[in-house]
Amino acid sequence: MLRPWRFCMLCALLACLAPPITVHSQDQSGFISIDCGLSNDTIYIDKTTGLQYTSDASFIDTGSNADVSPLYQTTSNLQQLINVRSFPQGTRNCYTLRPTQGKGENYLIRATFMYGNYDSLNKPPEFDIHLGVDIWDTVKINDSSQVITKEIIHTPTTADYLYVCLANTGGGTPFISTLELRPLNNSIYKRETGSLALVDRYYTYTTSIQDLRYKDDIYDRIWIPGYLNNMTTISTLSIVDSGLNTFKLPSSVMRAAMTPKAGGNFLELYWTPADPTNEFYIFMHFAELEKLQGNQSREFNITINDRLLYGPYVPVYLIADTVYSIKPLSGSRLTFNIKKTERSTLPPILNAVEFYMVKQLSQLVTNQGDVDAMLEIKSTYSLMKNWQGDPCSPRAYLWDGVNCTYDNFNAPILTSLNLSSSGLKGNISASFSNLTSLQVLDLSNNNLTGQIPQSLAELILLNTLNLAGNKLSGSIPQPLLERSKTGSLTLSFNDNPDLCQNVSCTNKKKKAVITPIIASIAAFLVLLAAVATVLFGLKKRRLKHLLAAEGSLSNGADVQNPAYSVKKGGLARFTHSEIMDMTKGFERELGRGGFGTVYYGELKDGTRVAVKMLVSSIQGSEQFQTEVELLITVRHKNLVSLIGYCDEENKLALVYEYMANGNLQTLMSGEGALVWKQRLQIAIDAAQGLDYLHCGCRPPIVHRDVKTPNILLNENLQAKVGDFGLSKIFPDEDKSYISTRVIGTDGYLDPEYHVTEQLNEKSDVYSFGVVLLELITGQAAVIISSTNRTNLVHWVRPMLDRGDLWSIVDKRLQEVHSPNSIWRAVDVAITCVKLTAVERPTMSNVVKELKECLAMEMDAGIDENIRDGNNNSDETRPVIPYTAMSPSVR
Repeated sequence: MLRPWRFCMLCALLACLAPPITVHSQDQSGFISIDCGLSNDTIYIDKTTGLQYTSDASFIDTGSNADVSPLYQTTSNLQQLINVRSFPQGTRNCYTLRPTQGKGENYLIRATFMYGNYDSLNKPPEFDIHLGVDIWDTVKINDSSQVITKEIIHTPTTADYLYVCLANTGGGTPFISTLELRPLNNSIYKRETGSLALVDRYYTYTTSIQDLRYKDDIYDRIWIPGYLNNMTTISTLSIVDSGLNTFKLPSSVMRAAMTPKAGGNFLELYWTPADPTNEFYIFMHFAELEKLQGNQSREFNITINDRLLYGPYVPVYLIADTVYSIKPLSGSRLTFNIKKTERSTLPPILNAVEFYMVKQLSQLVTNQGDVDAMLEIKSTYSLMKNWQGDPCSPRAYLWDGVNCTYDNFNAPILTSLNLSSSGLKGNISASFSNLTSLQVLDLSNNNLTGQIPQSLAELILLNTLNLAGNKLSGSIPQPLLERSKTGSLTLSFNDNPDLCQNVSCTNKKKKAVITPIIASIAAFLVLLAAVATVLFGLKKRRLKHLLAAEGSLSNGADVQNPAYSVKKGGLARFTHSEIMDMTKGFERELGRGGFGTVYYGELKDGTRVAVKMLVSSIQGSEQFQTEVELLITVRHKNLVSLIGYCDEENKLALVYEYMANGNLQTLMSGEGALVWKQRLQIAIDAAQGLDYLHCGCRPPIVHRDVKTPNILLNENLQAKVGDFGLSKIFPDEDKSYISTRVIGTDGYLDPEYHVTEQLNEKSDVYSFGVVLLELITGQAAVIISSTNRTNLVHWVRPMLDRGDLWSIVDKRLQEVHSPNSIWRAVDVAITCVKLTAVERPTMSNVVKELKECLAMEMDAGIDENIRDGNNNSDETRPVIPYTAMSPSVR
């Protein structure tokens, strides 16, 4: 018979009421503990927990303070429940929390509510609580003494602050008793997406029926005593050590465990979700509490709905450990069995357990630049408007005077702002010009002074600007006047007595000064262009001599090759009409870059080629010269081969061997996923090509633009490094670096080279390290969200510092047979992206390390059919993609 998981009701947490006192903070780093409704600037220490609570006055601008009825001000209630803050005004009121750790960190957020008939109406309300722009939960109060707690584990990703909002849904006035935030270790409570709303958190009790929290629990989780039917308990007085377990489970929570009564061999828990589509995570905590004799053993398996999730598992004596689901669980009924194995002499145990429901906080938040600008405007003018939470989301709670534009894929954009008659004083803030999508701005009928800032003219989408009825002075910026004359901008500025309203106000003297400066600059640019042309001509003549010396031109410098045949060991020269012919008039585009576009082509003998048409600029011509010079003499199986070229009347083209699978960036961003073995082999191929440039060429060559778009793949997924237009040859092999202007691609650029302008082979090593991280994580070199840009190296490092490998591994990664090979590859990548060149390995060492990674994967692998994804049986399923339960990670 299935047995439900049962629990003890919350019993008395006694706390003597003490008058508020001013104290120094204790060791509660990063904690935010708010007693909502407490009088301003009040701080006190809770005698039960030792936690320091503060007033909520600095976290919210609205609401009213009240005390609960004396009937509910009893010693059985926590001190934080004595007062509340209620919100009779406005439909949404928001607390702003600014955790010291900022965005990208894991936080436990908890809100507590006790009505206590504070309003003497004896009508408990119902309302919504929001986290950011999404509904967190509904708060439904059934009676005045009921204490309701809502708890969620959340990682903000877009800003260093977060909002907790109370929304009036027509069921009564929202209120709140306490609001708490606790920083967590990022390696715990892992989930694929969303946040985790607490369902239950229990520990096994013996005689005590007390809730446990801080200081027992350093994360201030609240543990409720619980038990199962048909079970007994074992316990110890010894300390249970968390050891390396990052969940940091309190010894007081782990000192007791439930186990089946005599003769039983399993424990059973079940959960019946209200909605079978909801997703859940379970975290089970174990520690062996009995010193086992030589003939005793305790080993068990954990199953859900009769499917093995984890096991066999052996708990360690007096050491806490955690087994948890790494994939969300769902269904109409979730039945968990903890059953001893046949060779176990002792029944299974369970010390504590946590259930969480996934909350998908999916609504798009307003563009972060708009949010920051609006908060700055609010601060500058001390606006008392109910501007709380997100300006545009949810749509039902738009800020006063704000209109926004929405679509289904991008962050809402603020397009209209009406602050007419809002009591604005002082200058027009520069923050208005940061609302870059603004179309309508109304600042009329205020007390604004000073000049109209030129920056308003930079709002290129602005079509209406109303500045009437202020005290502005000076002249109207010329660009605004010109846009007004063309009709692209409706400009209103009447009732500003000191504002000059015509062009004659502009400073004519300034114009007289600027004219000769412009003339001087123009003369300098003409001279610079002439010098560049001369230098290019010299370089071009040098290239022609080199081509002739290599035998690349069969009949002198002017020979054509109408048959498109490629002379072995040399380059073919093509006319522009032949290029047009082989590409069928540039019919099929393969890609484009900074120096030109690449097209598909075919030679007369059927050889497939890729034709890069370069822009006919000095910069494009320099790239053409560099690439041809280098590829005449450089040949390697992992470097793209140059077949021929075209240099006819400023029409420049390079003809390469065709790479059927395109570039690595495109392949990685597609729907299909490469297996780990394939990714390693691609990395080895690219590393070998770079190693040849560094060590096999004399003098050495630095590629200078190593990135996934420049790693090309043929029909067999063999990788070859291409695009040598930015490469640099070391003229002096004895010199460890050369000074040169910084060239490269954002995300791949060596930071030391960027600062010192001193280039060496280790700059390529850094860029290759980024490529290797892309192969491991599936992320781009620069991760772009609606609000910010993050370099992949910066994104990876904090998680790896915590030993949190699986958070960075590409979720699409298929068939990894040796997780250790991933660890090894990650180590290689991180060493490559060290900040200083001297700390980075050579490409020769990188090749050696990656080959060892591949050997580890091959040794641990199985049949090649399985590696290629042709066998999907349960017996051969991959290690990483689905293991529903996993012990705490390395």
